[in-house]
Amino acid sequence: MTIGTGIVLFVIGAILAFALNVQVPWADLHMIGYILMGAGVVAFLIGIILMVSRRRTEVVTRTEGTADGGNVSRRTVRSSGDDEVF
Repeated sequence: MTIGTGIVLFVIGAILAFALNVQVPWADLHMIGYILMGAGVVAFLIGIILMVSRRRTEVVTRTEGTADGGNVSRRTVRSSGDDEVF
């Protein structure tokens, strides 16, 4: 959601900065557009960083035969970053 929000902010800022030719006495729309474009870039980069640093989980299931002819299933779950303590 952060990536989409960043793109939307950037597009709205670009429209305000480059496409509109309207003067209002109480606001500088060009500056607001540049600010929104900067916020969009920051939000987009935060979204990319969060997506890359998301934990990944690997599940491995093994089925082994026993000496008496039965089957035993073993499930192993590993997460990256479990050893980190903050």
